Amino acid sequence: MKIQDSPATHLTYCLNIHPGESWAENFAAIRDKAVRVRNLVGPDGEFGLGLRLGNQAACELLDPARRKELKTFLSDNALYVFTVNAFPYGQFHQTAVKEDVYAPDWRSPQRLQYTQAVAKILADLLPAHVQGSISTAPGSYKPWIQSRQDEEAMVRNLVLACFALFDIRHTTGKRIELAIEPEPDCYIESTGELIDFLTGPLKGYAQRFMVQQHQVGDEFRDGIWEHLGACLDTAHAAVLFEDPMESLRRLRQARIHVSKVQVSSALRLQPRGRALEKLRTFAEGVYLHQVKARRSDGTIVSYADLPQALAAASDGADDEWRVHFHVPLFFDSFEDLHSTSDLLTPAFFAEACQASRNLEIETYTFDVLPADLRPADVTDSIANEYRWVLDQMGV
Repeated sequence: MKIQDSPATHLTYCLNIHPGESWAENFAAIRDKAVRVRNLVGPDGEFGLGLRLGNQAACELLDPARRKELKTFLSDNALYVFTVNAFPYGQFHQTAVKEDVYAPDWRSPQRLQYTQAVAKILADLLPAHVQGSISTAPGSYKPWIQSRQDEEAMVRNLVLACFALFDIRHTTGKRIELAIEPEPDCYIESTGELIDFLTGPLKGYAQRFMVQQHQVGDEFRDGIWEHLGACLDTAHAAVLFEDPMESLRRLRQARIHVSKVQVSSALRLQPRGRALEKLRTFAEGVYLHQVKARRSDGTIVSYADLPQALAAASDGADDEWRVHFHVPLFFDSFEDLHSTSDLLTPAFFAEACQASRNLEIETYTFDVLPADLRPADVTDSIANEYRWVLDQMGV
């Protein structure tokens, strides 16, 4: 849904909250879930969608007949697509995902081919005069990157993905940006690391690679950088003890496109007593739930997953924990557990609407929330998140 005219800004929710890897399952989620969310939220005009396409669904949706069927459905139901989550390549629900969510990473030709397929699909679906985005993995999982060669392989494939987006813009007029999404414990985990990656020495390597492989002129070489930017996930930033509004400002000051803002919140707590006992109910086997612990001297200690943090916990050692577990935006507290949604103030949303054309609610953990925190119906939960965001924005 368009929430602002100048500059034109669109809000959606990410359909990765709905399980499904095939296009048939994805289409059923649009038909049975997204349409109901639209009806509950009740906006005037068209309702935007944020697709989640894994590799299987993307390959199936390359079929022109399937895309034609989808476009007819979108038109008949006042829906439009302006962003795609192309971070998880493979299965994302109902199995142990953990660090496999980062594979194949940006060193791999499979990641490049998958992203190019998603770009082709989005270019066909994207309405004219609407800026699109594709959110993607932050390079790799940090422990997997061991050498300069690993870094250069990631850069080469990202450059080739940007070439595809550059070509799409020049052949169709559709502007799509590839949005790198920092995440705790990944190769790019913080706002600072993303700025360094996009503006530092590796950009020089990318420029040399373009000249060597494609013999392109300055206009083409400079133009592809218009298609590479940031996806700021506000839960990820908060887990790193960043202020999401300050993260937006830093990206803009560095002249990095904020291609997409994923509006989300994470758990926070003082790790002692009853809070730790309640936190144990969030330890589950599907996703990684990285933990960052801040101590009294300001140092940050990292735990790769929630079970490791719980095993190492001792009352009083840490002042605060931030846990990478997305909780609904309207969630305030669960006994001694709290959320980082208090960082998403009206001032933050004003900044976000100036920084980015694409905003997306992203709470994919509905099915793994503890039972006493999970609303009865996922569409009611999503609609409540919309209402929370629109209230914060004064819309």
